[in-house]
Amino acid sequence: MPVAIAENAVSTGQGVYVLRLKGFEEPRLEKFEGSVVGLGEIGAVMDRLKAAGCRDVVFAGNVSRPDFKNLKLDFKGLSLLPKVISEARKGDDALLRVLVGEFEKNGFRVIGSDVAHASLLAPVGLIAGPQPTEAMMQDILVAAKVAAATGTLDIGQGCVVCDGLVLAVEAQEGTDEMLRRCAGLPAEIRGTQQARRGVLAKRPKPVQERRIDLPTTGVSTVELAAAAGLAGIAIEAGGALMLNRARMEQRAAELGVFIYGFPPETGVS
Repeated sequence: MPVAIAENAVSTGQGVYVLRLKGFEEPRLEKFEGSVVGLGEIGAVMDRLKAAGCRDVVFAGNVSRPDFKNLKLDFKGLSLLPKVISEARKGDDALLRVLVGEFEKNGFRVIGSDVAHASLLAPVGLIAGPQPTEAMMQDILVAAKVAAATGTLDIGQGCVVCDGLVLAVEAQEGTDEMLRRCAGLPAEIRGTQQARRGVLAKRPKPVQERRIDLPTTGVSTVELAAAAGLAGIAIEAGGALMLNRARMEQRAAELGVFIYGFPPETGVS
């Protein structure tokens, strides 16, 4: 995701300055102007962004929740720590809102990945692979409804349903690990590569800060869903991102699974 956003910013003439977090550096980002900072160096982050002339800020990429007791903090990070710890107990979304608010207080405009690179957003309808059957569309409805319910509790963004039965919900392990769990379930309650059944649905949490952490799918999502015997992947149109979409579509066709964009109101009562 960060690489795709940075490349798009360069190709469209916007320009980019990339701050890579220590311990989470993506080597492919080294070719862009920027530097490396610690997760707790909030003051250094602000100073470097201002010195680089940045106005818009995009949060992108995977970062594990840190051990706050061992986090190396600068003065601004230290002053923000009590609020960060307090909000972190309320869930990821509350924590992210604190970070967004701090950047905005310092004069930056925080934008979502979908604004920085709008072509990543999933469209409505069949995107790739075979047309879902009526039974599969019903599974999409159930999975979307469950994902909305768990998202309201700030649990996760995904759910797997087969023949109306919930096989898995996503939590802190993430989508890939959830799909690997599904692949280990008994074949009689899920599909197989010879007779595909069931769907993965991904959508934003209703409570989440949508400028950060929108649901993201990629080639690995397609491949792991196929390995679990699922018939397809359903993602909320306009609310989920597709990385390397052309390759996703190619793999979906090769593996015989569909990718479908469902309207935001699906499964929401």
